[in-house]
Formats: sequence, C-alpha cells, structure tokens
Amino acid sequence: MDQSLMQTRYTISEVEARTGLTQHTLRWYERIGLMPHVDRSHSGQRRFSDGDLNWLAFVGKLRATGMSVADMVRYAELVREGEHTVDERRELLERTRRDVRARLSELTDALAVLDYKIDLYAMKEIAGKAQS
Repeated sequence: MDQSLMQTRYTISEVEARTGLTQHTLRWYERIGLMPHVDRSHSGQRRFSDGDLNWLAFVGKLRATGMSVADMVRYAELVREGEHTVDERRELLERTRRDVRARLSELTDALAVLDYKIDLYAMKEIAGKAQS
C-alpha cells in the first residue's frame, strides 16, 4: 500500500496526552455529537486521525470563547450537513465573536481599574518609604 495514502491514527490515550482532554471528555464529545464519527479498529478501539486532532483544537478555541456546549454541538451538526450551511455557521461564529468582544471590553475596563489601584498603592508605598 502507498505510504502517502496511510494516515496516522491515534489511540484515545495518545489523544489524551496530546490534547490534555480526558478520555471521559473525548467519549462524551463523541456521544453528544461534538466529535464527528471516530473510526474504530477491528477490535473496536477508537482511532483518531490528524483531522480529529485539528477538530479538537478548534473545539478548544470555541470553548475558550465561552461558547455553550449546545452551540458547539449545533456548529458540529452544521459542518456535517455540508456546504449549504456555511451562512448559518458564519452567523453562529459572528455572534460568538460579538460576545467575545463584549467580554474583552469588560475585561479591559476591569484591568484599567486594577492598574489604577496597583499604581495608587505603589505610590503610597514609595511615599511611605520617603517619609521614613
């Protein structure tokens, strides 16, 4: 068989080590439809592909945005449904981007308050040392 046609396959333990996701989480992702169909060996063991690892990395980014599991599953369903769902996928990602930008704005404001307080305390500390 042509070696270029063979894909690297990973066991669930190898995927756990590479991604930091527990085996329980990987099975759960598959059960709820967040993972596309994962191939199985002749003995029934899951065999993940490089494409599966790329998908898991993307799901990790979606999780980091705070996207709900329901929305992530919906996105996965849309991907599986095919190209005619591109507009709906884009809308889902745009909504998530708006949410992330709003949270970033809130965090930027909170960071400014923290910076102000830290600077204030640093100036008080310097002033206290100058009086000693």
